[in-house]
Amino acid sequence: MPFTRHAANLLATFKRKKSISRYSGVICLAVVFALFYFIGQTMGVANMLNTMMHTAHDLLLNTVFYLMGICVLTGAIGRLFVEFGVVKMLERILRPLMKPLFNLPGVASLGAVMTFLSDNPAIISLASDKRFSSYFKKFQFISLTNFGTAFGMGLLVMVFMIGQGYFWQPVVGLFGAACGCIVSTRMMQYFVIKNYPHYLTEEALPLEEKQAEETKPVEKSTFIRTLNSLLDGGRTGVDVGLAIIPGVLIISTLVMILTFGPGAEGEYSGAAYEGVAVLPWLAGKINIVFEYLFGFGDPHLIAFPITALGAVGAALGLVPGFMEQGWIDGNAIAVFTAIGMCWSGYLSTHTAMLDSIGYRDLTPKAIISHTVGGLVAAIVAHFTFVLIEFLIM
Repeated sequence: MPFTRHAANLLATFKRKKSISRYSGVICLAVVFALFYFIGQTMGVANMLNTMMHTAHDLLLNTVFYLMGICVLTGAIGRLFVEFGVVKMLERILRPLMKPLFNLPGVASLGAVMTFLSDNPAIISLASDKRFSSYFKKFQFISLTNFGTAFGMGLLVMVFMIGQGYFWQPVVGLFGAACGCIVSTRMMQYFVIKNYPHYLTEEALPLEEKQAEETKPVEKSTFIRTLNSLLDGGRTGVDVGLAIIPGVLIISTLVMILTFGPGAEGEYSGAAYEGVAVLPWLAGKINIVFEYLFGFGDPHLIAFPITALGAVGAALGLVPGFMEQGWIDGNAIAVFTAIGMCWSGYLSTHTAMLDSIGYRDLTPKAIISHTVGGLVAAIVAHFTFVLIEFLIM
């Protein structure tokens, strides 16, 4: 009887999946048609198509090639650090801190430094180095996308906020981003182990390759070692830069269209970065939640975290306008720093980053984890700011 019941359940599951598969094409067409019908009706079909092309073209020239440049430089520096033992030194020094907080080896701290100084894909340049990846279990290696992204463009964000006349508030934001990073990284590791239990003990680098790297002969000349490290690391950066093109262009273009509104004159012209502003509209419907959790005094401030989903650089561009309108205070700066740094356009880069290291199927888990991590970063920054204000007063 139990066998018969089990067989019946399997048959029912098979029929259900077959039924879903039969209509998946129709469902896909309906969703795509509804999305583009809505956008086209709002913007005009010609403007919609022109905006899509112009946005993708601008992203390719001004974002992808910029990120490729970052990948080349950080790849070269990272390979140099690996070659001359900086990685091993960091592993020994920071192991007591990294393991209990992030469940990562101490060498992962190099990825945080690299992404803080540059941008999210820098962590992939490091991950592509076999000697760097040899320190990780597979579940830890996959979570590097979340760990590194949480500090992406951190230096730029903090310098920008300090340039607006705020000094200790961005530091509060950095603390919030670190807390969000812990949550995001740990959640991602949980999801990976849950879906792939064997990744808990499996090495990120196969044993044969690890042994080959360890027994690799060392060049006698320091100059040759330096030159080879810089060129090999830079070449890896080029490969990573090419790998992120589809994810950045496709995902970012859609996010931008759903985030931004009409042009400066309130009309659609088909220019890059115009859109239907659906995401800010949806966020405005639950503004009371953001007011309590983030301490936002004006609903327009929601535009910053929504825009940071696609590009933190674009989100920073909103701040001067907010300041002119008098919507910005110290709390907003702390929250903006935390969520801007922690999210830093992850919605447009996570797909490409995971794809480049060969774990594209885990992208939804990474996005869910990092969404929660960014919200935690903002909440921690808000309540830390409130506590400091209370102590000062």
